[in-house]
Amino acid sequence: MAGRSRRPLRVAIIGWGAISRRVVALLSGAQDIAIIAIGVRSLPRAQDVPAGAALITDPGELAGLELDLVVEAAGREAVALWGEVALRAAPAFAIASASALTDTALLERLLATAEASRSQLILPPGALAGIDALAAASALPLDEVLHSIVKPPGAWRGTPAEEMVALDELRGPVTFFSGSAREAASRFPQNANVAVISALAGIGLDRTRIELVADPDAAANCHRLSVDGAFGRLRLMIENRPLADNPKSSDMAALSLVRAIRNRIAPLAR
Repeated sequence: MAGRSRRPLRVAIIGWGAISRRVVALLSGAQDIAIIAIGVRSLPRAQDVPAGAALITDPGELAGLELDLVVEAAGREAVALWGEVALRAAPAFAIASASALTDTALLERLLATAEASRSQLILPPGALAGIDALAAASALPLDEVLHSIVKPPGAWRGTPAEEMVALDELRGPVTFFSGSAREAASRFPQNANVAVISALAGIGLDRTRIELVADPDAAANCHRLSVDGAFGRLRLMIENRPLADNPKSSDMAALSLVRAIRNRIAPLAR
């Protein structure tokens, strides 16, 4: 008996910046994944899009594309602009710009739309490791979650860090911010986007503590998680290679989206 064939996973990607380009490059040649559309703000600025992918600028254009998944990697504003439409147009909407979810009203609207549409809002772990363990541990009471983000001074340029510390004069690591995940992600949406991921996996945006560190000796973007609770203790560190075209982010952020896409169709989801 002939084996059953399955149509390729039909994916729309919102954004065509460094992360989206990296995701598409990593998926190049996959016969079971089809990039159906790329959502952008400006058509003239979108270059070298995948062959066969439609360029769209209006969220309403997602309807009728018979999508299986919409993936956002366009910045926090795009989550509000595209999110509810994406959840109605596809069974799942995966977001990279987790800092958008510091807006409680937006998060509630997205969850309500997902429930009404029988869709799912997916928050990949991004540049982090151990989020599965943190989420599992949160089934029992957690006492403390501390997430430290350590990056080279250059990665903090163009952010409020420039007003808080002399980045060009550092001789050692400096913690220039300590506060809640909500505040960190709101003030540093590109660099501390992942603060929302650790927060929503554990004890929430207001109880999760975030430290932001500029270290002239750091050769990578580093995340350290320290978790204590009824489950026990978790101590974890990951050092990520910066994304070649965007040092504020990590290659792992793109790899995490690739995993989320592949897991929608993989015989073994991992």
